[in-house]
Amino acid sequence: MRRRRGSAADDAAVIESSWRELAQETPLPAPAELEAARARLVSAIAADPAAGRFTAAPEAAMDQPYPSAGQPAGPPRPPAPAPVRDAVKLMYGGAAGTAVQLIIALFYVGDIKAYHLTLGGHSLTTAQLIHLRPLIVTLVIVFGLVVTALWLWLARAVGQGRSGARILSTVLAGAATLELTGLHGAAQAFFAVLTWLTGLAAVWLLWRPASSAFFKSARALRSRPPSQISGP
Repeated sequence: MRRRRGSAADDAAVIESSWRELAQETPLPAPAELEAARARLVSAIAADPAAGRFTAAPEAAMDQPYPSAGQPAGPPRPPAPAPVRDAVKLMYGGAAGTAVQLIIALFYVGDIKAYHLTLGGHSLTTAQLIHLRPLIVTLVIVFGLVVTALWLWLARAVGQGRSGARILSTVLAGAATLELTGLHGAAQAFFAVLTWLTGLAAVWLLWRPASSAFFKSARALRSRPPSQISGP
């Protein structure tokens, strides 16, 4: 074992000595030689421009945007004008107002005796109202959540240039007038009127000339076949 270790050390010493001799015998290029080689390389690339494409192509490929997997690139939408953007903001405000109105309505539902509800032309008694209280609370919560979600969906749809969402917003704004009747409490009436005015203002903005042109161009773009839609 000692002899084997000694021979391995001797072999390593011989190899190291050989590398040193080889390094001493190999002269390093002078700076002038390096500059001359660089000049020859530049002149060769200038004489054959195709040679520089090998480095430019990967960079161009890295800068080229590609759609992510599972998300096909759709047709580019025209930018929404200022009236449409303002209408979208008002619709988000309407969603917030509806949520506040729901909280207030739940507070008043707690005092179920203050209501005078009729069913089939007959006024409900206090005992009947107390018996139907869970159902009334459930209906109020579901109605408030549905209206809030509808505000949010309409805001997103009109921002995308959906003409159907603009028409539906107009119809709902007219139907919301019926909610102003039968309100209980100053706070509930205030938020209800404020939400109603917000919807009317949003509908007015959606029917401005700039908004109509935006919806028209978005509808025309969606009706074109994919083969005729060019990238941005």
